[in-house]
Amino acid sequence: MPELPEIEVTLRGIAPQLTGRTLTGVAVREPRLRWRVQDSIEHLAGREIRSLRRRGKYLLFDCGDGHLIVHLGMSGSLRLMERNTPPLKHDHLDLQFGELILRLRDPRRFGAVLWTDAPPEMHPLLRHLGVEPLTRAFNAKRLHALTRGLRAAVKQTLMDGRRIVGVGNIYASESLFLAGIHPCARAGSLSPERCLRLAAAIKITLRAAIRAGGSSLRDFVGSDGSPGYFQQRYWVYGRAGEPCRRCGAPVRRRVQGQRATFYCPSCQR
Repeated sequence: MPELPEIEVTLRGIAPQLTGRTLTGVAVREPRLRWRVQDSIEHLAGREIRSLRRRGKYLLFDCGDGHLIVHLGMSGSLRLMERNTPPLKHDHLDLQFGELILRLRDPRRFGAVLWTDAPPEMHPLLRHLGVEPLTRAFNAKRLHALTRGLRAAVKQTLMDGRRIVGVGNIYASESLFLAGIHPCARAGSLSPERCLRLAAAIKITLRAAIRAGGSSLRDFVGSDGSPGYFQQRYWVYGRAGEPCRRCGAPVRRRVQGQRATFYCPSCQR
């Protein structure tokens, strides 16, 4: 599933090309995404894209009198291309900007393209999102406060978007390794010092992934079709049975909340 770095890579790829452009049309070939594409979206021509930004794993297109909310689901990607490029099987929707189009490819159809004329932060999908981990608002003190009284494992807490947005399965495992914290440690037991290490590790991991173009597992590519390369730098994710890059102990795998977790039993306590 595309996580925060992949969405940020997508944003940085499309924002310079689309900001200030006028939407000339919308072509919906398959409306049956996670939520059905509203008929009204096909009638948005004439609106200028005033700005684009990210909130968690959502992309927000400011059209002046409302916002398009786009989510890539589990296998989606957005690509910029020429308007006459023939669509492939899983190319479900185009936003048209003259001869340039932004094409949504979503093989599993778990993505979303929604319109709201209210502030997007009030939309039910965004209303309860937690703190952005790459902002100044997220720091050791905030992480310590967010985890007080929690009996849940720290990895599952990091993936709870009501507390911290965008730290998905891959980057939670990688961040916990950098911080030297076992993924099963109880979140409420983290000391201020361990929260300091973990908050820093989350920022380091996410920023490194963005610089590498994200992780291209399954279908994700950037807006120009380029794959990400961060998976080549994983410390533990997907490396069960391989030697830890720090100590040489075999990396272990376990399931938490129906998701695979990878960790070093020697480096993480």
